Amino acid sequence: MPSSGRVTLEEIMARSKGHLPDLLGIEFLAAEHEAVTGRLPVTDSVLAPNGYLHAASVIALVDTLAGFGTILNLPEGALGFTTIELKSNFTGTVAVGGSVLGRATPVHRGRTTQVWDAVAENEASGRAIALFRCTQMILWPKPGQES
Repeated sequence: MPSSGRVTLEEIMARSKGHLPDLLGIEFLAAEHEAVTGRLPVTDSVLAPNGYLHAASVIALVDTLAGFGTILNLPEGALGFTTIELKSNFTGTVAVGGSVLGRATPVHRGRTTQVWDAVAENEASGRAIALFRCTQMILWPKPGQES
């Protein structure tokens, strides 16, 4: 779905169908060039064996949001992107029955890389439970390769 134009929520949901975001139950709320937001309902399936929200579930939410933000902001002619670095800090959790709200925003949108920040919060309290940053490498056609 390389696109520097408008990608609709319907296209994002269709692209996610049958893949990790869909399997985890991620709900997409808004997708704009300046921010992508979504929600992860906390169910037993996203918990770690210790009974707490699995860190990887939170990463899946915010990394997915940053990824779709990158797609929305790809430079003309780019083939796509790949994540080359990510970092997260966790400050809390959400119990079963609650939900995690995530919002990813661009820090840098260059020709070869993009950097995205995201915050995951307990939707009920508004308290941040994770801070996230990732760097995306923009993929370009090789010389002689069509885009």
